[in-house]
Amino acid sequence: MNITHKQLRAFIAVAKTRSFAEACGLVHLSQPALSISIKNLEEAAGGRLLARTTRTLALTPEGEAFYPVAQQLLTDWDGAMEDLHNRFALRRGKITIAAMPSFACNLLPQALRRFRAINPAVRVVVNDVIAEEVVELVRKGRMELGITFDPGSSEDLDFIPLFEDRFVAVLAADHALLEQQIIDWRDLADNDFVMLQRPSTIRHLIEQKMQQQGTSINTLFEAHQLATVGRMVATELGVSVVPSLCISQMEELGARCRPLQEPGITRSVGVLTRRRYPLSVAAQSMQEILIQTFRDEQPD
Repeated sequence: MNITHKQLRAFIAVAKTRSFAEACGLVHLSQPALSISIKNLEEAAGGRLLARTTRTLALTPEGEAFYPVAQQLLTDWDGAMEDLHNRFALRRGKITIAAMPSFACNLLPQALRRFRAINPAVRVVVNDVIAEEVVELVRKGRMELGITFDPGSSEDLDFIPLFEDRFVAVLAADHALLEQQIIDWRDLADNDFVMLQRPSTIRHLIEQKMQQQGTSINTLFEAHQLATVGRMVATELGVSVVPSLCISQMEELGARCRPLQEPGITRSVGVLTRRRYPLSVAAQSMQEILIQTFRDEQPD
């Protein structure tokens, strides 16, 4: 059955006024066009909805039963179209973002504030998860946008770089190595380490770097979140290495940060989306704001 919005409006107008002439004025159709709409509706329904004579116009029993249904269908249709229009106009809607915790708590609020100023009615849901999970959530279509380290080339994902992040050493506030302005990797390796749990990309990069330096790491404590790593370091349980976008968070937790001797570890941070899947208008707006915010104002 193929019933159109135009046919519903025509039928409701005739059923309400019981007059083709009055109904024409309500739906802004000529009488021949109105008659064709009613005829097409009846053909789609499979029977007569109106009983017409030269003097009277009434609803058939089937027409009487269909009248309230048609009103509800038209209300639902108009409501759906209004909702869709509002989403395109960013007057309502929702977007979902997956972001590394280090980015979510330190930098993302800047972009969210700009987004809200432009799109105050759009809800934003942020999932702060480890970098590897960001990639999987976007890949599976559970999140429209992801902010993470560059995952490398992929057939199903697109990555737009925002800035380069350089890793730094994290030390307790009274650690002897703080006397050095730049920390040597081998000096750092002489200490117990607090590390993220595997399969963390950050941990893999640190271990790989230490191997290049001809040394290894004595990992005494492991955690799932960088905030926990920072608190452990601050309480003198060991040292660590984290992305520089965590510096303010580490210092708030009571730890101190220092640059590492070159060549260090750098990773590109950017926006991840699914290839061949269009973004919603709201997600497009957020992606543009992320690019404007962090390409114009690269984090220290």
